[in-house]
Amino acid sequence: MDLEELRTLLARHARPDATTAVDGVLVSKVDRSDAPEPATTGTVLAVIAQGTKRLALGDRVLEYGAGQYLVASVDLPVTGQFLRVGPDRPALGFGLVLEPSDIAELLLLAGPGDVPRAGGTAVPALAVCDAPDELLDAVVRLLRLLDRPRDRAVLAPLIKREILWRVMTGEQGGTVRQLGLADSGLSHVARAVAWIRSHYAQPFRVEDLARLSGMSQSAFYRNFQAVTAMSPLRFQKQIRLQEARLLLAARPGDVTGVAHRVGYDSPSQFSREYRRQFGTPPSRDATRLRLDAPGAPAPVPS
Repeated sequence: MDLEELRTLLARHARPDATTAVDGVLVSKVDRSDAPEPATTGTVLAVIAQGTKRLALGDRVLEYGAGQYLVASVDLPVTGQFLRVGPDRPALGFGLVLEPSDIAELLLLAGPGDVPRAGGTAVPALAVCDAPDELLDAVVRLLRLLDRPRDRAVLAPLIKREILWRVMTGEQGGTVRQLGLADSGLSHVARAVAWIRSHYAQPFRVEDLARLSGMSQSAFYRNFQAVTAMSPLRFQKQIRLQEARLLLAARPGDVTGVAHRVGYDSPSQFSREYRRQFGTPPSRDATRLRLDAPGAPAPVPS
């Protein structure tokens, strides 16, 4: 499918906060290629119409560009960077928030054999592949509704379901289907991810997280690594450092206080790990963040 109409619609409807008049639909434009920045993915389908994005998750590096899509079935800490974009050729992207209840509903409606059976092992929560024409066509039809308020309330939910179905039955469908299965390996790992996010400053034992997830310790560790590309402790460290960065943007002179708040007993260890993660000491990075904040662009979804 020709991507030109998709690019035109995305450029016309992009706003600084990336939101649109359709609930759960995101549209964004980025016209500069900054240094790699930490972010979280959310649970989302993201289609790129122009530009290229590189994401690092643990030891995995994913890159996707025009005519490709990414699915994220767990809210993961990543480092992202746009490549080969500028004011004359910005990155343009479409995003659809993935809701477990919507996926579960479609799985219940599907007939026998319409979708592959889920395996017992969790698959990676982040995946990239080429977007088929049927998916791009549905995305374009959904975006056209932004110019048609009368049709939007009735037709938008139907096209969103079509998009979700195309992804669920497509090349990366296993990643998405797990999100709608209450007893999938991913759903078990997601419980642990949610706990770490809510209690990132607290120490934990892996066996306790395994018990919370309803798995043996060995199965939990194996599934957690498969989904997040990180160990539980490394995942916690990523969350701690990202939270610290947000806090330091508002409190650049309180490095020690921020270190303790996110769970570090040793300010020197915090500074070492922060510099290793972000490439600069905490105080210097905080100053730069405050200077850059007013003109920061809205990110293309995932």
